[in-house]
Amino acid sequence: MKRLGPALWAVAVFVVAQMITFGVVSRENQFLEANHIYIAPQPPGDIQIWPTPLPPPPAGETPAPAVGSLGPILIYFAAVIVVLGIALFLVPISALKTLLRVIFAFLFTWGIFIITIFWLPLAATIVISVAIGAAWFLLPRVWLHNLAMVLVMVSLGAVFGRLISPWTAMVLMAVLAIYDFLAVRFGYMMWMTKRLSQSVTLPAFVIPKQVSEWNSSLKEPAVTELVDEDPIERKYSILGGGDIGFPLLLTASVFFAYGFGSAIFVAAASLVGLLGAYWIQAVFLKGKAMPALPPIAVASLVALTIVRFA
Repeated sequence: MKRLGPALWAVAVFVVAQMITFGVVSRENQFLEANHIYIAPQPPGDIQIWPTPLPPPPAGETPAPAVGSLGPILIYFAAVIVVLGIALFLVPISALKTLLRVIFAFLFTWGIFIITIFWLPLAATIVISVAIGAAWFLLPRVWLHNLAMVLVMVSLGAVFGRLISPWTAMVLMAVLAIYDFLAVRFGYMMWMTKRLSQSVTLPAFVIPKQVSEWNSSLKEPAVTELVDEDPIERKYSILGGGDIGFPLLLTASVFFAYGFGSAIFVAAASLVGLLGAYWIQAVFLKGKAMPALPPIAVASLVALTIVRFA
């Protein structure tokens, strides 16, 4: 049962993130309409590779940014991976630590701002988001880090899921699943995880084996030296941010294109994919690193195909 602990916690985090996503996307259109923000619709079955000219917005409406095409998103992602890898290789982690923590604190603040603005006045939203971002920067506890990660992933999924079609999101997930597999297979992911964990800026969920360890600091050696420990002896496991974020992106996109029922179906399928990843890791890999996004992407693709053609 102890070996199942991290998997059960990861499933709980995944389910909570999906539930929050449904709450956010259900409010998103109301917020856009109330603030006269216009987003040009995309055909649900299309895969937009490169930006195309958008139709003019209705009178009095402000057009949203045109970020709904696959090509620029992949180029941006590849650039971030390359630049981050070069920086981690060339620059001592001690020199990068403060900068990375500031960037993470800003991203956490942004994610919480996006969610709370749908329900609260602007002033309250700013206070809450800045307070949580500052709290993470000053006191990086495991539970606070995971909470902030959930809210950022939900924000990214809700915002960009409204801007891209489901099949564009699916192709994006599939491409990144291939990257995830290769990065783990050739050790690049573990090397990057090791470097980032030393700077207390791990873009992943830190899942403890013991309930008491949820209040531990991310600065503890058990976290910063996680990669160097034997898998059986580790106090924590890691679930990549993308393993939660990209299924949320797809869920949001399906919600806006096909409706609530279809989104629930795709979200459930992605959860099956996550469970499959943990099953493969436990049965075949004996606790070694396992890329979770490939089985999540396969299960999501099956579900999206059923939604599209059923």
